[in-house]
Amino acid sequence: MINAVGRLIPDAIKGIAPVRPYAGPFAAVPAGRTAGPKLRANNPGSDKLMKSIDQAIEAAGLRDGMTISFHHHFRNGDFVLNQVVEAIARRKITGLTLAPSSLNDINDAILPHIEAGVITAIETSGARGKLGKLLTSGKLAKPAVIRSHGGRARAIEAGELKIDVAFIGAPCCDHYGNINGIEGRSACGSMGYAMVDAAFADKVVAITDNLVPYPATPISIPQTQVDFVVILDSIGDPAGIASGALRISRNPRELLIAEYAAGIIEHSGYFRNGYSLQLGSGGASLAAARFIKEKMLARGITGSFGLGGITAPMVEMLEQGLFQTVFDVQDFDVSSIQSLKNNPRHVEVSASYYANPHNGGPAVNNLDVVILSATEVDVDFNVNVITDSNGVIMGASGGHSDTAAGARLAIVVAPLLRGRLPMVIDRVHTIVTPGETVDVVVTERGLAVNPRRTDLIGNLKGSGLPVMSIEELRQIAYDLAGRPAEIRVSDEVVAVVEYRDGTIIDVVRKPL
Repeated sequence: MINAVGRLIPDAIKGIAPVRPYAGPFAAVPAGRTAGPKLRANNPGSDKLMKSIDQAIEAAGLRDGMTISFHHHFRNGDFVLNQVVEAIARRKITGLTLAPSSLNDINDAILPHIEAGVITAIETSGARGKLGKLLTSGKLAKPAVIRSHGGRARAIEAGELKIDVAFIGAPCCDHYGNINGIEGRSACGSMGYAMVDAAFADKVVAITDNLVPYPATPISIPQTQVDFVVILDSIGDPAGIASGALRISRNPRELLIAEYAAGIIEHSGYFRNGYSLQLGSGGASLAAARFIKEKMLARGITGSFGLGGITAPMVEMLEQGLFQTVFDVQDFDVSSIQSLKNNPRHVEVSASYYANPHNGGPAVNNLDVVILSATEVDVDFNVNVITDSNGVIMGASGGHSDTAAGARLAIVVAPLLRGRLPMVIDRVHTIVTPGETVDVVVTERGLAVNPRRTDLIGNLKGSGLPVMSIEELRQIAYDLAGRPAEIRVSDEVVAVVEYRDGTIIDVVRKPL
């Protein structure tokens, strides 16, 4: 089958049913009802506290072939996933599907257990390093499933991703299972990705290194969704969970890209009182925040809300009154965690509230502007953030396609070259975000506006910005570095990339 972005999707894919090709960003119409967890009861006087992860695994009834989930708010400081998988391996449980909200380099420790068959399938937002290579190798029992953050929330709520046991790292927890992420030495901030797991998993195990007297408040995940509580010495390394401050780029190339992006916003027609904004955590996006803030102050503009994964620049704009509210699904630095703890206008939200396309309306639908990064972009404005120049999985879908679909202005920033490789090319290797939802591509050599956006092209005339066609950007890249060789792949599908609505926008085939 040829889908709506021109990708060949096999009629049948091992372990993937049904195979539904992508038909457009808003073509899929949901039907049916929201799924739910099994009913359970906890009688007065019963004890949720378990002596160990092993005991909790037994109490949860985990057995061969089930699906387990984790959240990735601890990032590269995560101790929970590795310890749980180790405990599962000791119990000789096999054939599990691992369904975390994302995977990080620290999770390379579970590779031996994947090789041994403890985990035979993976459904996640992305993977890097050794885990990314493993997903691309074809060694799993079925292709990996890559979903956006909104798409994962949708799949869980629709019952397409059924979680048997969710293991939730809890920076602060009481004996009855009330959880928040803003207290304790392993504080990670928002618990937005874990909220959906807790609400829909059949069994939920909270794992904490900070047991506090009942009730733990504020409550991000309530006791009504938690079955068991385990206390460990440590659930995470604070140095890997949140940095003191993410890097604000000093790279001249990234600063120029950031300045162009801010200029586009200024002249776009959306830069007015009440506008909303999401920034990425990359160097150029963070640098753009500085230019945007200067322009807001100069013109006396106050925004309505900031959204997404939150960083210090967005917190600063909230504190200075430049935005009225921040909606927070994940925190990337200490400043953001402290702001969520102390500022009532800094609001924690679930991944479903953030970006699930099949509910009453996610926050991304009210987003005016988003700045997104890219691994590569093609002349049809399609974006790849999953595979590297060798065809190996090395990134994450994240909220990329969610925010591009929802925002009125989706700006993709990327250097024209990385090393000696062009980043604007004829055809991206893997499509994650369809070009129909991307409005502007910004590089240090110039920027291209999607021809669909005639209004934006008109607004940018006379702005002084170096506007050119996407084909001109590609040609500059090819003149500098040459046309890249096409990645040779086999027919074997090792991963499917779902669009946020559950249809298949692309597949990853095993590189030769």
